[in-house]
Amino acid sequence: MRISAKSAALALGLLVSAAWPAFAEKVTVKDVTGRDVEVNVPVSHVILGEGRQIYFLAALDKENPFQHVVGWRDDLAKADPETYAAYLGKYPEVAKLPTFGGMKDGTFDIEQAVSLKPDVILMNIDAKTATEEAGYIEKLAKVGIPLVYVDFREKPMENTEPSMRLMGQLTGKEKIAEDFIKFRADSIAKVTDTLEKANPKKPVVFMERAGGYSDDCCMSFGNENFGKMVELAGGINMAKDIIPGTFGNVNPEQIIASNPEQVIITGGNWNGYVPGGNWVGVGYGADLKEAHRKLENLTMRPAFTGVQAVKDGNVHAIWHQFYNNPYQFVAIQEIAKWLHPDLFKDLDPEATFKELHARFLPLDYKPGYFVSLKDAK
Repeated sequence: MRISAKSAALALGLLVSAAWPAFAEKVTVKDVTGRDVEVNVPVSHVILGEGRQIYFLAALDKENPFQHVVGWRDDLAKADPETYAAYLGKYPEVAKLPTFGGMKDGTFDIEQAVSLKPDVILMNIDAKTATEEAGYIEKLAKVGIPLVYVDFREKPMENTEPSMRLMGQLTGKEKIAEDFIKFRADSIAKVTDTLEKANPKKPVVFMERAGGYSDDCCMSFGNENFGKMVELAGGINMAKDIIPGTFGNVNPEQIIASNPEQVIITGGNWNGYVPGGNWVGVGYGADLKEAHRKLENLTMRPAFTGVQAVKDGNVHAIWHQFYNNPYQFVAIQEIAKWLHPDLFKDLDPEATFKELHARFLPLDYKPGYFVSLKDAK
């Protein structure tokens, strides 16, 4: 949408309660692409190139992660409606924030962005090609607006720590960023240290991306993101040698031939994209009984004919957005518990996620992020 002076003023009104230091200092930061970028820190006016970037911004500002946001992409309400509704309920002013289209689909309005006078624009690394082709970095530089890349999706196991450290620099929240990084590393180590000592047999895992989102089968992950999480959790990612890079597809014949011992499907409430779809609606406060029903339904597709995981009931669903935020260590714990239940019988991913909320996030925790056919209906 185009914004009026009035709505811009309303957005800037979010800044009144700012708790970050008032005096900015120009520093050079290195973003996750290796670019050196000059930014006045701590930043007071931020544009989020994707609405879901609030996931990591919230981890650094428990009081009000929106207080310095002057505009954001309009994806959160559709991609994760429950989280959006929870934030809207706590911070009603979010409804007045100016919204943008996406960089990759060419609907990002640079004139609108400039009019909001941001100190920095945050972009995901997957928008880099589109950003460069449009010449946006140069255009923004002419009016003194820096653009910085972060990454929690393309190579999250490599880029989450530097991205959080970068955000700590930009916001003046370095100590909180380091506390978060340590909590994340310690949570992952609870899995990897145990696996290193026990050295259990690794099951073959098919990790399906957004199962039921469309009738096509099947999207999956290569050597990063959920594919890498499976490996860290003590599994063999079935698609690693099929998919070059992070994201791609496998066909039903490849799944049947690989005969995975475990199947994990990412899901979310995607009514905004695919109304009434077959997706498994796990997420913030989700109805797990309904999620269980829809998960069971997905096992009846031809791609899962005779597959060992289905025969044994080792089919699970996990919140899709773990693929796009720094909370993915919770997913690693849950996957490890599914793959090696005896080894991790004392590990409690739910408690880890509760602690994350209590220590870092503005929202109260609500369960609903995981479901398994092993769970009672």
